[in-house]
Amino acid sequence: MLRLGIVGLPNVGKSTLFNALTSAGALVANYPFATIEPNTGVVTVPDPRLTTLADVVNPKQVVPATVEFLDIAGLVKGASEGEGLGNQFLANIREVDAIVHVVRCFDDDNVQHVSGSIDPVRDREIINIELALADLASVERREQKAMKVARSGDAQAKIEVALLGRLREALSAGQAARLVVPTDEERAAFRSFNLLTAKPVLYAANVAEDDIAAGNTHVELLRTALAGEDEEAEIVIFSAQVEAELAELSADERREFLEALGVEESGLDRLAHAAYHVLGLHSYFTAGEKEVRAWTIHQNDRAPAAAGVIHSDFEKGFIRAETISHADFVEVGGWKPARERGLVRSEGKDYVVRDGDVILFRFNV
Repeated sequence: MLRLGIVGLPNVGKSTLFNALTSAGALVANYPFATIEPNTGVVTVPDPRLTTLADVVNPKQVVPATVEFLDIAGLVKGASEGEGLGNQFLANIREVDAIVHVVRCFDDDNVQHVSGSIDPVRDREIINIELALADLASVERREQKAMKVARSGDAQAKIEVALLGRLREALSAGQAARLVVPTDEERAAFRSFNLLTAKPVLYAANVAEDDIAAGNTHVELLRTALAGEDEEAEIVIFSAQVEAELAELSADERREFLEALGVEESGLDRLAHAAYHVLGLHSYFTAGEKEVRAWTIHQNDRAPAAAGVIHSDFEKGFIRAETISHADFVEVGGWKPARERGLVRSEGKDYVVRDGDVILFRFNV
């Protein structure tokens, strides 16, 4: 399951967003550290293709892909040295696949800001510096240990020393670890370090209701700061207050409300889709009488790896994948007519699964 950690300075709208997305009832309070333990909620990933598949197959259940959101305690300057709830924050965030960094881009005199003014660029830098400092301390400790082992001639330790040296230089210069590109032989070690700044980041710009469609000056300043510095990072404009209101509405009312605001998708939809993009993920489907289901895989995953997402036995005993595109499956009306028309392909171990493939795996264990 995809895990996203919602982070940010206190009082930027993290918990309001989390409540709206998960209806988990996390404490919302107008003071720092309202969230002390990470709240966890699982939400579904909207995908209209599931509905069209279900219309064809008429299954007993429909199972969408899911995303687990962790609402992590607000960070303050000095967290890397244990200030505020820093140590808990840093431990919790290491467990997520990507970071959703909520930045405040709205003005409201009734909601205090921990730094006294609204400045999303400064707020971003505070959190980035704390994460980089925590990573730098970790890298320096690892480097010292690896250097001792490398003196004995250990080849893997020498590889790690070279990589850790580059990471230390980058972090010392204020750069994120994800901007350091490991070589093929360094890649496994890089992943094992589990560095905070190596994780992909989504910036969730929390704006007032009137700015949800086009953003505002605060959002543009944030966008300018990201340009050329962290080009892979994405900004999702949302309003935590609007999301809270949407959570109380029916599906029809929600659509009407979004149309009135000039947006097509809720903040949840846009965050989920952006997370898939920055992590290089997409979905394939299984469709039968028991269930229609979406499965999340990495782009360029081959058929056996995709089968393994369902069950490890599927990957171990993989024989072939009977595959058809979602569009063809829906157009002809299911497996039987698709086979009769020769639209179902038999793909082997080297097949790269495409987004929207409908697949029936054949395996033997």
